[in-house]
Amino acid sequence: MKKTSGRLADGREIVYYDLSDDTVRTAADRRPMPGMEAHSEIRHDPLLDEWVGVTAHRNARTYHPPADECPLCPSREGRMSEIPEADYDVAVFENRFPSFRGAPGKEENEDAAGLFRHAPGAGRCEVVSFTSDHHASFADLDEEQARLVLDVWADRTAELSRTPGVEQVYCFENRGEEIGVTLSHPHGQIYGYPFTTPRTARMLRSLAEHGAQTGGNLFDDLVAAERAAGERVVIEGEHWTAFVPYAAHWPYEVHLYPRSRVPDLLGLGEEARAEFPGIYLELLRRFDRIFGEQEARAPYIAAWHQAPFGDCDGDGRGPHLAPREEFALHLELFTIRRAPGKLKFLAGSESGMNVFINDVPPEAAARRLREVAS
Repeated sequence: MKKTSGRLADGREIVYYDLSDDTVRTAADRRPMPGMEAHSEIRHDPLLDEWVGVTAHRNARTYHPPADECPLCPSREGRMSEIPEADYDVAVFENRFPSFRGAPGKEENEDAAGLFRHAPGAGRCEVVSFTSDHHASFADLDEEQARLVLDVWADRTAELSRTPGVEQVYCFENRGEEIGVTLSHPHGQIYGYPFTTPRTARMLRSLAEHGAQTGGNLFDDLVAAERAAGERVVIEGEHWTAFVPYAAHWPYEVHLYPRSRVPDLLGLGEEARAEFPGIYLELLRRFDRIFGEQEARAPYIAAWHQAPFGDCDGDGRGPHLAPREEFALHLELFTIRRAPGKLKFLAGSESGMNVFINDVPPEAAARRLREVAS
């Protein structure tokens, strides 16, 4: 993998990752663009003990551009995009409309009681374009290309973990207009959050409580229990296990764990990295097949869960309740489609009370995902 860093016209960084070590990247961004301005803020919700990002500048972000104006396609004569080169393998660049950006600043209160706390929305947000082919999807990549993306995720995790103000690194892909995707070119994103996310904080609490009660590791025990039960296992590899969780929130939801627990993508060994592309591509292709040919390319979210990097004890932004080495890296893949032509909406119970109601029994979902194997 060859890595080449450059700058876009407004000062944002762009990084090319190429399969060939002989690739040379010299194209310049010739667009007349002013310097980037993005003002992010985080505000604390005292009832839920959660941080919320406030980002007015994102209201102007690109929305469903025509294919010939896609900002993620390679540049060509007469039309410059976000990616100056005429072709590329994988390109990563700072988001033009980031949710979090910049260096950390002092947390402040707006009231004497300390209920209205806010701070700069420090951190970094990146776009990862998986391929120069506008009409492809991740599932269309070959194993060599998918392995390159995995190595990119790991490299960007390392880079963002060293960025001032970044507490947690989140690599993810949203696919499909039903999910809310505004660019159809195959791509994902990486967020460097300035706090430990609420979902991860809950996992850390559960992990600490389980350890105190049983002396075991909750992630290890959960994966072992799913493997022993067997009926929800979708793919069993030598180094990875994919299963529909016992209490799945979504109609079709798969969790993918490496056999050897590691806290983040950086901890994956070569054998696990080598096996990942085949298993992940097979999962994505099964998601595209479960609803039949007329429902091809199911909308989905693919989310890497990694341990936070910083020590946030005492700063009020999500204390670590278990050592980070006890956290288990895993990927959660789910679709909001529950049946052909039907979507699972987050309605009153889910959105109002965070209580999910799943119309597809996890055992049935796992059985269906096994039936559509290649």
